[in-house]
Amino acid sequence: MTDSKYFTTTKKGEIFELKNELNSDKKEKKREAVKKVIASMTVGKDVSALFPDVVNCMQTDNVELKKLVYLYLMNYAKSQPDLAIMAVNTFVKDCEDPNPLIRALAVRTMGCIRVEKITEYLCEPLRKCMKDEDPYVRKTAAVCVAKLYDMNPNLVEEQGFVELLNDLLSDANPMVVANAVAALTEINEQKPLIEVNSQMVNKLLTALNECTEWGQVFILDALAGYRPRDEREAQNICERISPRLAHANAAVVLSTVKVLMKLVDLLPNDSDFIAQLTKKLAPPMVTLLSAEPEIQYVALRNINLIVQKRPDILKQEMKVEASAERCVATLLELIQTKVNYVVQEAVVVIKDIFRKYPNRYESIISTLCENLDTLDEPEARASMIWIIGEYAERIDNADELLESFVEGFHDENTQVQLQLLTAVVKLFLKRPADTQQLVQRVLSLATQDSDNPDLRDRGYIYWRLLSADPAAAKQVVLAEKPLISEETDLLEPSLLDQLVCHIGSLASVYHKPPSAFVDTARQPLRTLTAPNTNGHPVDNSTSAVSRSQQPTVIPSQDTMIADLLSLDLNAPAVAPGGTYGQTVPMGYGAGGGGLDDLLGLGGSDSIMGGGAPAPAQASNAPFASSTFDPLAGLGLGAPAQPAAPVAAAPIGGADLGGLADIFGGASGLGGVATSAGFQMPKQMWLEASKAKGLQVEGTFVRRSGRVYMEITLTNKAMQAMSGFAVQFNKNSFGLMPAEPLNVPAPLLPSQNITVSMACDTSGPVQKMEPLTNLQVAIKNDIEVFYFACVVPLLAYFQEAGPMEKREFLEMWKDIPEQNEQQFTIPNPHGLSADAICAKLQANNICTVARRSVEGQELLYHSIKYTNGIYVLSELKLNLGSPTLTLSLKSRHVTAISNLNEIYQMILN
Repeated sequence: MTDSKYFTTTKKGEIFELKNELNSDKKEKKREAVKKVIASMTVGKDVSALFPDVVNCMQTDNVELKKLVYLYLMNYAKSQPDLAIMAVNTFVKDCEDPNPLIRALAVRTMGCIRVEKITEYLCEPLRKCMKDEDPYVRKTAAVCVAKLYDMNPNLVEEQGFVELLNDLLSDANPMVVANAVAALTEINEQKPLIEVNSQMVNKLLTALNECTEWGQVFILDALAGYRPRDEREAQNICERISPRLAHANAAVVLSTVKVLMKLVDLLPNDSDFIAQLTKKLAPPMVTLLSAEPEIQYVALRNINLIVQKRPDILKQEMKVEASAERCVATLLELIQTKVNYVVQEAVVVIKDIFRKYPNRYESIISTLCENLDTLDEPEARASMIWIIGEYAERIDNADELLESFVEGFHDENTQVQLQLLTAVVKLFLKRPADTQQLVQRVLSLATQDSDNPDLRDRGYIYWRLLSADPAAAKQVVLAEKPLISEETDLLEPSLLDQLVCHIGSLASVYHKPPSAFVDTARQPLRTLTAPNTNGHPVDNSTSAVSRSQQPTVIPSQDTMIADLLSLDLNAPAVAPGGTYGQTVPMGYGAGGGGLDDLLGLGGSDSIMGGGAPAPAQASNAPFASSTFDPLAGLGLGAPAQPAAPVAAAPIGGADLGGLADIFGGASGLGGVATSAGFQMPKQMWLEASKAKGLQVEGTFVRRSGRVYMEITLTNKAMQAMSGFAVQFNKNSFGLMPAEPLNVPAPLLPSQNITVSMACDTSGPVQKMEPLTNLQVAIKNDIEVFYFACVVPLLAYFQEAGPMEKREFLEMWKDIPEQNEQQFTIPNPHGLSADAICAKLQANNICTVARRSVEGQELLYHSIKYTNGIYVLSELKLNLGSPTLTLSLKSRHVTAISNLNEIYQMILN
């Protein structure tokens, strides 16, 4: 009978029976009882009451039983620290057992029992094991020292264990050396106690050839932290470790590359040795790409770093965009040869070119279609189908071409079937009128006649999308693909240098420093309390900026638009707790076509849902007239109704601290703005002489994601004033009061009061000149008064967080050059790049990228207005220069107006 029987018992009174069996004189019965205890512990039952009885079973020569008891001890010692002391004598005794396996088992268990009360008792047994005659015991003891240091660093230093570890580096057994290196490396991360010197390096290099693969990784990681004395020593280390580049284990290869990359930096750039080493580095990295997909991904992420640091390593394999045209012409010549295998390989390559350079080489599609019948390799057929589906709207007979593949659907390779399913759905979404039968047929083949779960699942997903929401299907299946560009992965030099030191680790895969995703705070001992989160909020606040004059001249009252006089200010007042929107006059509803009215350029920027989406029926007219069910009549029942949409979490609240940027690490500047943003000083909006004694001063600020009107009312008349109300005329951003102007009591003569009124941007839109102008009507019990004021642009900056690097680069390239404006901004205080980013971030100007180029610091930022329009900026800092160069780009040039003055006020 197997050991599974121990997990099936459900008897009551089991603890009592186990207690009796554990104290039995029969060894077999005792061993069976311990197995039952471990089984109960494994499934979550509390068997801590048996602690003393299980500990008594430690005194046995049976290795299997001793392992089980030690497993029980490691699990319950933290909750029974007083009872754990009972096992100390047995540990000491087991560390002197004739069997090396038991000695090693005892020392390993001692290191895993993280109970402070017994650490001092373990020092002497551990010391003996580090000098044990058996290498298996010594290597286990080396790891135990690192665990003990994690619990009690002072004890390890006082007892001389670090020195003993250092002595193990000279051990004759390579695995002992490797474990000693691993322990010392972990200890040195917390406190540098051992300095790697040339003598130690020679010992490590000697042990390297005989270690296991993970032992080699530990040794290579230790060598990466050593700085050679001279060029000759660096070359010697490179020569001795370079054979590891041919190792079968990818971790060993990447660790070797890491050491070589660090040593190459110490050699002269014109050295012949570097040229030779560069030739050695390329083949092993290319070889890694023939491994499993998981290793390929890690290898590619690391190759990205290596090529950025040393472009010469893979210069023969790099793609050059300028040669794309010539490559396409050469491929066409190859296709014209009509040689079957040449044509098929050319089609596969052209598919990749179409993906990287979309909408550039469609003229060759007709040539490809002529060779459709000659394709018999699955990859070539799948590539051709992808091309037809991607450019279906430009191929007149796309449906006929795809139908020819559908004829032999079941005989096709899975790769071809999946690509054919997707291509047919793309064709239907682009030409729904004449392809309904084709898509129904393919969906039927995929969902009903196929045994492949991947194909069947994809078919059902497409069916649900097309049946429930064709508009959503179009957004998913025909979504704009991200830009493929080497520039999107470029990192700033300081971050790149840091990541090169972590090649082969998780940091090199994330392209983030370890501090961005690893909590370095260690818990020295296990406790019974719940673990505490050591997250510390980042304080992005900056000091208040000196105030300056507003950049835009307020128009005179003579230029007021006449329809201000038609404002209905006699609407009933709303109580402070009421719903203001229900009594707002002027039809303050959602302004239709706001962006079109504002700039006349066809709406906001659509970046990952940044702006308001257009109505579904407008862009999906072919679907509006029918309720299409692609599987109608197939006997599968009606599709499930789509669930109600779930409100998305606000972007500003997300943790964006670790985002990489377009050209380099943005050093965690992403996130929402703090409360210390720049605030315009209050301006005189309405003089008392023009408003029968009512003086109005104010400004607009942005707080907690909303625009607030900060207004100070002063009564310079001889009578009290009451019944205050405010209305805004149509304006560029649809700004309107979100609540009534709450003046709590009559305003007495010579008295003033400051009121903060929340606003939103859902009102009617009308383009103003300049954009920031706002016309206001204020009413009291005396009369209605009109004035114009300026809303600072930064009040409309949304807390959207930084753009994704790919989106930024794609939009930057997409915006025409004539939409770019350049300005010079003074930097009298000599602000550093960090200080500039902090000040801008506090005002919702989000840092996307930072890059250092030839003595210049380049900062890239994004701004998102409340109406969804984006403005992109590049800020150049020349070292020692008192000025900054600001470049602004937007699809809507009007959105850039006066923005340079906002930058100047924030920074100065």
